[in-house]
Amino acid sequence: MIMKNESLRSQFGQSENVVNKVQDFQEDEELFRYCTLPEVLKYVECFTGPNIMAMHTMLINKLPDSDKQTFLHPMHQDLHYFPFRPASRIVCAWTAMERAHQDNGCLVVQPGTHKTALKPHGYPEWEGKTNKLFHGLLDEDEKIPKVHLVMEKGDTVFFHPLLIHGSGINRTSGFRKSISCHFASSECHYIDVKNTTQEHLEKELQEMVCKKYDATSVELKDLWNFRARLVQGERINL
Repeated sequence: MIMKNESLRSQFGQSENVVNKVQDFQEDEELFRYCTLPEVLKYVECFTGPNIMAMHTMLINKLPDSDKQTFLHPMHQDLHYFPFRPASRIVCAWTAMERAHQDNGCLVVQPGTHKTALKPHGYPEWEGKTNKLFHGLLDEDEKIPKVHLVMEKGDTVFFHPLLIHGSGINRTSGFRKSISCHFASSECHYIDVKNTTQEHLEKELQEMVCKKYDATSVELKDLWNFRARLVQGERINL
């Protein structure tokens, strides 16, 4: 899935300057090599155990931004998007493909928040900051300190799906590229998100998929089952 900023098409056509993200690259053999790197998996296995699934893959090309802050990603918890548990068997590997710093929108984290519960998310009420599915915390605790993760090319951070994090805007004229994968133990199990804070996300995703593929109905579990790919060991539940 290639995600583009359509508002830039008249200025840049179909070039790299309009591509914000490449998502779900699990069937692209070259990009998927990232998910199989021994240098990554030796740490991933500490969290997941030996049966490892790649559940969500992204190559992010954070574009230079304007004062509207289009590409700011509000503070959020990744578990909000995931209908599988337990959270402790899920981990994200996020690798900088070039130097990431405050000026080009590096990751911002609130250390220790991985020990908290999943909080309600939704679209932030800010003009120009409502990219599709860029949900953020509805009630952000500003008292919790934030740390900017300045990273060199090739540096990798591993983090829990409950860790509150986001990223600022890119104030430079270049791109800020990174590649990431959310891994989970294949022994994790799917949950029913009805009557939870994730229910509205399920409805939004179902509407998007039904519209795109002219489908009448789809289960959230099936969406994730389709995009998941075994990395190592045995595929059990996911």
